[in-house]
Amino acid sequence: MQPLQPQYRGYAPGPPQPIGPPPPGHHNPQLVGPPQGPPQHSQVPLPPQAAVGHHHAGPGGGPRGGQQHHVPQPRRGGIGPMMSAGPAHHQLPITQAQIQQESHRREAVNHLAKLRSRKPTDKTLPDGVEETLVGEGDVAVAYKKLRDFERRLDATMSRKRLDIVDSVSRNAKRYKTLRVWITNSVEDQYWQNNNFNVDSFDFPSNLESTYRVKIEGRLLDDEDETTKDEEDGDKMDTTDDSTKTATKSGAKPVPAKPGQRYRFSHFFKALTVDFDQPTASGRLPVDTTAIEWKKPERTPAGSNLPASADFDELTFKRHGDENVNITINLYRHEDPERYELSPELSDVIDMTEATRQEAVAGLFEYIKLMKLQEDDEKRNFRCDDLLQKLIGRESGHIPQLNEYVTPHLRPLPPIKLPYTIRVDQEFHSAPDAPKPTIYDIRVSVDDPLRSKHLVPFIHNPSYAQTLREIHQLDESLAVLIQAVGDSKAKHTFLTSMANDPVGFVKNWLSSQKRDLEVIMGEATRAGAAAEDPVGDEWRRGGKGSVWDTSNARESVNVLLSKQGFTAGHR
Repeated sequence: MQPLQPQYRGYAPGPPQPIGPPPPGHHNPQLVGPPQGPPQHSQVPLPPQAAVGHHHAGPGGGPRGGQQHHVPQPRRGGIGPMMSAGPAHHQLPITQAQIQQESHRREAVNHLAKLRSRKPTDKTLPDGVEETLVGEGDVAVAYKKLRDFERRLDATMSRKRLDIVDSVSRNAKRYKTLRVWITNSVEDQYWQNNNFNVDSFDFPSNLESTYRVKIEGRLLDDEDETTKDEEDGDKMDTTDDSTKTATKSGAKPVPAKPGQRYRFSHFFKALTVDFDQPTASGRLPVDTTAIEWKKPERTPAGSNLPASADFDELTFKRHGDENVNITINLYRHEDPERYELSPELSDVIDMTEATRQEAVAGLFEYIKLMKLQEDDEKRNFRCDDLLQKLIGRESGHIPQLNEYVTPHLRPLPPIKLPYTIRVDQEFHSAPDAPKPTIYDIRVSVDDPLRSKHLVPFIHNPSYAQTLREIHQLDESLAVLIQAVGDSKAKHTFLTSMANDPVGFVKNWLSSQKRDLEVIMGEATRAGAAAEDPVGDEWRRGGKGSVWDTSNARESVNVLLSKQGFTAGHR
């Protein structure tokens, strides 16, 4: 069985014509067909079993009945392409307008590239230009001093730029204390209603005990701004909307302005409140609706956070007339993101929390400190007992440190703040009630020098505009220096011709002639190298010329003494 040929999407109808007579005994299924009628073409390729033709031989080894007879079989995928069974995906032809548009685009790109290549970049004055200036020779000297000062300034700015990039990439953090106050107030409790009789079975329909919990956080360094921010109404109310008696504060959160202090929501990406069950009396709380807040994503176009993600105080209201234990879970927001390390990784780098970059750098420092790198291949390292527990093999590769660290990174656990919601009369009737529960949390903030000076300087819009103006001035200066060089060449040309017109014209014509011979390929010394063109010293003869030296005579003697030289030049 012959293998099927590659299939194509189109073919010319009709069987192919043979170039010459077929050899004896040769059978071509493509040339043999039905005795009459149009040629048959299969549009769908058939499987190999159905595409193979069979010859039924007679007793004499030839066809039956002593004559050659061929039974038409479905066409195989032999010579000539076949149609694909799947739908044909025709490529749209390219129009003449598209071709012209692409041609114009390429011409424009090439034209801009040529303009950029021809643009002058040298800003150094030609040598001797100060001698040609009339009465203003000090200008050229002052310009050269200014260029030297500019080089020193560029070197200093490059060094400072590297320092700034290093400072920005380092992400230096400082740690401060975030103080959190948790308090609760009560409304419509049975002990608050003097006209309500506990022993009565007639309960008012509009009487329902509620409590309100307030969570507030401030940085200790920003306590002096507490009074000012309270006037701004920077509060967020998460009162249950499903409750009919729920109320919302009319004050809206105030977005943080550039340079303003960090708010409570800045340090966390999510907050949840879990109710402990059962209550002190063994009954479930009246309202245990889950409380959850998530920081919305920052919009790419906006620099400030949305109002729902910028607050110092969070309040929620629920129904209940019994003391309830709750747990407030604060999920930290770190930039760059920090992870909790597994015990295996913590034993190696001696850290419990770290960013991905810090973990990889710590692992690499451990390998260098313990001298575990192989001498022949520094990219490979041997694993000691601690690394074998971490990686699970006896050797590792430095480029794969990130892959080794990733399985040992876990999300940071939430900060849990337990609190008891008190609704009893004894707690709220105290003189200094309600007493808040206070927690101090250690949080990381950006370096104030970086946030106040470095970041505004980097993102200053006038910085890019200043750079563009300096670039335009540099281009104008390069054009002026090129014009000065052209003027200096003209001045030298005319001065030389004025001092010795005859000799200058002879030398100039000789130079032009040599240049023309080199360009036209008609130099008299065809074997001369490119750096040794035909010069005047080879043209002059007589005493004192290059032909009157001992080297020339020795070279001629060597040339004449070569075997076959005389016979070859007769």
